Parts: sequence; C-alpha cells; structure tokens
Amino acid sequence: MPRTLLLTAFSSLALTLASCGSASTGDKTANAQPSPPASLPASETFALEAKATFNEPWAMAFAPGTDVLFVTEKGGAIRGLGPDGKLIFVNGAPDVDYGGQGGLGDIAFLQSEAASTLTPRTIYLTWAEAGPSGTRGAALGRGRLVCEDHQSCDIRELAVIWRQQPKVSGRGHYSHRIAFSPDERYLFVASGERQKQDPAQDLSNTLGTIVRLLPDGTPAPGNPFADRGSPSDEIWSYGHRNILGLKFDAQGRPWDLEHGPAGGDELNLVRRGANYGWPLVSNGNHYGGQHIPDHDTRPDLAAPAISWNPVIAPGDMVFYTGDQFPEWRGQVLIAAMKPAALVRVAIDGDAAREVARYPMEHRVRSIAQGPDGAIWLIEDGRNVAESRLLKLTPRQDSAPR
Repeated sequence: MPRTLLLTAFSSLALTLASCGSASTGDKTANAQPSPPASLPASETFALEAKATFNEPWAMAFAPGTDVLFVTEKGGAIRGLGPDGKLIFVNGAPDVDYGGQGGLGDIAFLQSEAASTLTPRTIYLTWAEAGPSGTRGAALGRGRLVCEDHQSCDIRELAVIWRQQPKVSGRGHYSHRIAFSPDERYLFVASGERQKQDPAQDLSNTLGTIVRLLPDGTPAPGNPFADRGSPSDEIWSYGHRNILGLKFDAQGRPWDLEHGPAGGDELNLVRRGANYGWPLVSNGNHYGGQHIPDHDTRPDLAAPAISWNPVIAPGDMVFYTGDQFPEWRGQVLIAAMKPAALVRVAIDGDAAREVARYPMEHRVRSIAQGPDGAIWLIEDGRNVAESRLLKLTPRQDSAPR
C-alpha cells in the first residue's frame, strides 16, 4: 500500500537558504524576487502518495490516452508504472554517456497518437552521447514504443534525429529538454551551453540555444537565422545557460526555466530570435564571486519574467490545466531541488510572480500532470529510497489555493 504523506507549508527559515552551492549571491539579492508568504494556513496542505522508487530518475511522461507513466533513469533505463502499481520494463533504450549531469534525459510522446491502450506509438528520447577524444553532446532520438503485454515494452527503430553541435569536453549543462508545440508541427529542444559560457553568444553552434525542428529532426522553416546555414538554421533563441524546463502555455507560447550561476535562476518567455544574455548578463554572479552585470544593464537583451535570489535550482516545470486544483489553472508548477520544494508561479501576460512554495523532504527533479489532474513528482535523492515517485492530490479536509 502506498504511504500517504502530508506536504506542509514552509517556514520563514526555508526562505533564507542559499541554493546553488557555496558561492554567495552578493549584492544580487537587491534584485531578488520578493519572497512569498513566510507561512501558509493549515488548509494549504496536500496529500502525497509514494508510488514507486527509481535509480537516479530524470524525466517522466504519461503515454497519452493512458494512465501509464514512463520514467527515465540517468543510467540508461526506462520503466513504466501502470495504474495497477506494477512496473513495466522497457527494452531498447540507447547507450548513454553516463556521468556528471549526463545520461538518459527527457522523454516525450505525441498527443495526436493518444489511445486508451498501449498501442504502438512514437517515442522521443534525449541522452548524453559520447564523441571522439573525450567529447560529449546531447542527442535526440525517435523510435517506436511497442508493448505486447503488461510487463514489458520494446523501443524499436530508434534513430538519432538531432545532435548538439559541437561535442565538447565535460559532463555538464546538456539541458536536452524537449517540448512539442501544441499543434505538434514543431519540436523545440533545449541545448545547454555545456559549461563553456561564450558559445551561448555564437550563432555558428547550437550550445546555449533553443532549437526549433520539425518532428523528424530537420530544421523548421521560418527559423530566424536560417540564412546563415547549418546549424544556425536550427536556432530559435540563444544566450541560454542550462535549461531544465521547457513547456508551452495555453496561448501556445514557449517558456523555459533555467539555472543561473550563483543566483539568478530564470523563467523566460521564449521569443523568436531573442538573445537571453548569458554570459553577458545575469541576475547572479559567477561561483567564484566575480561580478556579472545585471539584466537591467542591457535592455537590448531579453530579461527573465522572474528570477530567483537565492536560487531554487529548478529541475522541471509544467503549466497546470487540470481540475483537482482549479485555482492553479494556467499557473507554472516548478520542481525545485535546492531548497527542495514545489514552487507555484502565476503568469500575468509576459510577467510572472511566485505565489506559493511547498517544501519537500528531498530534491524534486521532475514534475508531470496526470490524466486526472493530479500532480506527479519525482525526487532526486541521494539513493533509491530518496528517489520516490509521488502523487499529489488535495486533502479531503483542505481547499488548496
């Protein structure tokens, strides 16, 4: 039987915790997002059910039309969880370059292929891929998920359809989040700057960018830098650091969620051809304490809708559209890793503001909305026991806001 846990309101002490390592945020705190209320009423508590545990889980997605949730693990495994609570093992995952922030990444399906059973369907995956001479980069693959019984599935005909360019040394900032436009005509891929900084301002590569592709992985027509040739013809926006959330709102607008350095995590409305400034500007500083000019010093560069000091170390995001928490509709729910929390952000046009924060026992890596409107969270703990899949629903005696 799953354990039922209570998620209680955070204390004011939680707001004082720095969250991006040992580096100080310095005078950047002057530009911090105002803190949400230091405490929430007892009615702002929720019920959580622990459904399963995983080994270094990274991403999850429901197979559209079903109650089956598929989870990726960094080491290269994929497992599904059926409504009966039994795990489904998935064969045919790609070979990954595991280590640091690298391994198996995001997972996505096509809403247009929704079916009430696990009929064969297209599956998209991202992962860290090894290259020559100790280099690595993110890869995007497409295949067919075939489930012939309720115990196992196979990924068939998996082929790489896009690669981050160029492959470089190191094992950080792959980003490799993926999101389809609501009409599924375009596939957006977050391509981190791989901790190299300067390439994020160089349109001759795809590091530090969001690329817009067709579903087959080729550059989408109408991209802003198409006249520069490959790979610039893939780029939709640039000047990004490490994007770990990428979703569309109800108006069909893409938003990204990215890690700043020591301070300055960002939620951005992603616009065609926009430069988001990294590493020229940030509302954080370098980890060594070196100053970075604030966003407001460069009005010619795109500024975040909201930034955080201290940071929240975001892992993922979702725009809530369900019925279980009706007052949350249209808001962004963020999986935060440090301090561990579920963060709720209201959107007002192009602006954003944090309205609530619910502390968690362990870091939260990924978030998804279930078919019934429940919220699913995956922890990013130090071991399997601290890496639970959790289902969040309203308590019977409360009315979450």
